[in-house]
Amino acid sequence: MSNEQEAQEKISEPAAAASPADTGAAPAPATTAGGDAGSAAPRGERRERGERGGRGDRRGPRRDGAPDGGAPADPNAAPADPNAPAGDRRGPRRGGDRGPRRDGPGGGRGRGPGGRGPRRDRGPSADLGANEFSDKVVHVNRCAKVVKGGRRFSFAALVVSGDGKGRIGLGYGKAKEVPDAIRKGTDRSHRNLKTVNLRHHPNGTSVTIPHEVFGEFDGGRVLLRPAAPGTGVIAGGGVRAVLEVVGIKDVLSKSLGSNNPGAIVKATINGLLKLRTLDQIRLTRGLAPKAPAVAAAEAIAAEQAAAAEAAAAAAAGGDTPASEPAAAE
Repeated sequence: MSNEQEAQEKISEPAAAASPADTGAAPAPATTAGGDAGSAAPRGERRERGERGGRGDRRGPRRDGAPDGGAPADPNAAPADPNAPAGDRRGPRRGGDRGPRRDGPGGGRGRGPGGRGPRRDRGPSADLGANEFSDKVVHVNRCAKVVKGGRRFSFAALVVSGDGKGRIGLGYGKAKEVPDAIRKGTDRSHRNLKTVNLRHHPNGTSVTIPHEVFGEFDGGRVLLRPAAPGTGVIAGGGVRAVLEVVGIKDVLSKSLGSNNPGAIVKATINGLLKLRTLDQIRLTRGLAPKAPAVAAAEAIAAEQAAAAEAAAAAAAGGDTPASEPAAAE
């Protein structure tokens, strides 16, 4: 017999002597690492007794409504409805119930006894005066400065502003960005408003200038003439921007000098500031101003007379006068 067989016989002899089948003693319950003698029972038996393992039962409540830990339900309770939805498997809230909501205009997140109060007005800008002006950007100039490592740009914006009722302003703003330059120019034009004399037609819709005028500034020269109702603003570039924001509806214009935007705009404003009404001219001559009704009636009569003369000239242009043949004979 080999040494390995002898060693196996020595190990098996004590185990056979202590076998419970030979002595008739009950087998000892098995223990786990946690020392729980009953943890060796089947899983179903532990659930019926409500026992937990060494690490604890981490499962949530059962779907059939049994309490946590698998305790059996009350036998006298009504049977569960198989069509009913599954119960809430989430546990209780960590922070507990929030309690009743606070009363007040602010709702549950009210600040103080009365809530946080009404909302702030987030409507138009607080500067109500800026809404009555019409702003137009005439020109944006870009300037580049060459420095070590590249170029640095700056921008200048020429802006005209008006209220459409005879007031006009000019602003020039400079900044590193275009929006900032426009904002500066707009603010300066609002602070530099001047009043212009306009002529309102009796129909109430047409607005033109009282008389022909010639404006000059540096190299810019602009000619402005009044126009009949329905003509519109016959202008372009900086001249049109100025005439629109000031409120003129019918006018004829012509630029006769430089095409520099700044010179054209300033020449147009110079011409508008030279306008005078009939009453102002009468006062300078020492005459009493006419009543508005009389002036309106005279203006309408003058327009009707001019229209009649134009119609007569058109009719006479197509016919030969009767006196010419007699003179020839």
